[in-house]
Amino acid sequence: MTTRTEPQPDAERLLDVFKALANPERLQILRWLREPERHFPVERAIADPAEVGVCVSHIQEKTGLAQSTVSAYMAALQRAGLVHATRVGKWTHYKRDEARIAEFVAVLGRSL
Repeated sequence: MTTRTEPQPDAERLLDVFKALANPERLQILRWLREPERHFPVERAIADPAEVGVCVSHIQEKTGLAQSTVSAYMAALQRAGLVHATRVGKWTHYKRDEARIAEFVAVLGRSL
């Protein structure tokens, strides 16, 4: 007979991140957001991509996916704590949360 143990908080957080990163498109978006000036049109930005983040419309344009799909992908990355969102006017901008990503890497190192 096996007993089921409750997941540890660190394990739950790792699972959320792994689920978000399991999709190749979400993983690619996260990579692009690492260097937003290199991957997105800075000249068309209404806010500083390094400071505020990248407009969801620019992410949608680069991926070629439907706006609703990109919004769902970004919501998954946000729930996992990998990005944070900032509203600028009617547009949502996304930026990597470097502190949370570093925390994820540290938790992963402690957990495996």
